[in-house]
Amino acid sequence: MALGPTQRLKDGIVAVETMTRFALAVLALASGVYTYLGVRSILDGSPTGVFFAAIIYSVSVSVGIYAFWSYMARFYPHITSRTGKTAMLFVMAAGAAMILAMSSWLNAAALAGSAAVEQHLSETVEGYSSDLDRAHQNVLAVQSLLPDIQRASERFSQLAAVERQSGSLTGTTGSGSVVQLLAQMSGQMKSLEANINGSREQVAELFEQGQKRLETMRSLISAPGLIEPRADQFSTEAVALTGVISSLSQTSIAPSIRRAADDLSLGFIAPVADGSDANLINRQDQVMATVRASVAAQSKALAKAADEILARPPIVERRFVPLSSAEAVLHYAQDFIPAWAGAISIDLLPGVMVFILAVAHASIRKQEEQLPYAEGITAAELMRALEIQRALSASGVDIETAAAKAEKRAEDDGEPVKDGESAEEPNNITNLDPRSRGRDRLHDDR
Repeated sequence: MALGPTQRLKDGIVAVETMTRFALAVLALASGVYTYLGVRSILDGSPTGVFFAAIIYSVSVSVGIYAFWSYMARFYPHITSRTGKTAMLFVMAAGAAMILAMSSWLNAAALAGSAAVEQHLSETVEGYSSDLDRAHQNVLAVQSLLPDIQRASERFSQLAAVERQSGSLTGTTGSGSVVQLLAQMSGQMKSLEANINGSREQVAELFEQGQKRLETMRSLISAPGLIEPRADQFSTEAVALTGVISSLSQTSIAPSIRRAADDLSLGFIAPVADGSDANLINRQDQVMATVRASVAAQSKALAKAADEILARPPIVERRFVPLSSAEAVLHYAQDFIPAWAGAISIDLLPGVMVFILAVAHASIRKQEEQLPYAEGITAAELMRALEIQRALSASGVDIETAAAKAEKRAEDDGEPVKDGESAEEPNNITNLDPRSRGRDRLHDDR
């Protein structure tokens, strides 16, 4: 009964040998097929050349995987020494690394390459959308100055009208130097207002174009069909959108506002007082000095607001870099862990079978070592032993006496006799083989 578990393990190993080979062949074939799909996505050239190159590479991968794991399954379970097992484990690790390098990442590209490319396109769209929004906000920031400019323009215009009608500033009605100066300042402010309003329509048109480009790019990402033609069209749209964003950034009139603000203060030219008497001239000079101070304050405020807009980080031109399915899978590997796990499992699953066989063989060896010699011999070995016994008896050798002598000799030498060891010298027992004796008699007859 002690031999039962060992024999069942041996029978099981024999029974699964065919299944093991079949499983290795199927896994190697599956890896080769997905490797073929992955290789085709990264090769360039004529369709015929790409086809044969991919076929040759995938076949080489399949054969290499099948041969490698076949060798490991054949030899590793039977190695018992620690040094041998360590060496074989090192070889297995090196082979697994080579398989990952030449096959697994291509398998992952075949399994999740299209999804990875779509994710790359999606993230690119988000980047372009952010750039478009920032460029639009920078332009709209200039338009936020419009209310201040309108108020300043209206204030100068109202002061000019009041001075013209009632002379509330100088005490004298009419269109004198003060009215001219106030009208001049109001005109400059209205010129800035006109420039801002003029750019608003162009900004709205460019932003609408950018939104349409983004909508087209998003539709290409979610559209059905092969990813390659969609990626090519996406690249075209990306180039066009880059041009729209650049145009939108150049539309900003913040630099023009900054220069105009400097001109208000530095280019201030007050007309000569044209009063009819000294008192009127003095009052006009005082009013114009007040206007000059107001213009300087307005210029400083506009310059500060324009500087804040100009201090915003510029929109760096974004360049779309297309990726193949294999490159995209590597770049976004952390987002496609299930696909990578499946691709790697196809190639390394045979290693699990190798370890199962190693454990089974180790268990068999351990159980056989615990069995007495008499319970561990096979029927053939038993028949051989009986044949030797008959040969010894026929030669007149007393087996018990020979065994006792062998034990005494072993005790004298300090080495015990193991079960199953013969009491006579090996050459003597060999000579007692009936077949050897028959050959000896035939030789003597000759």
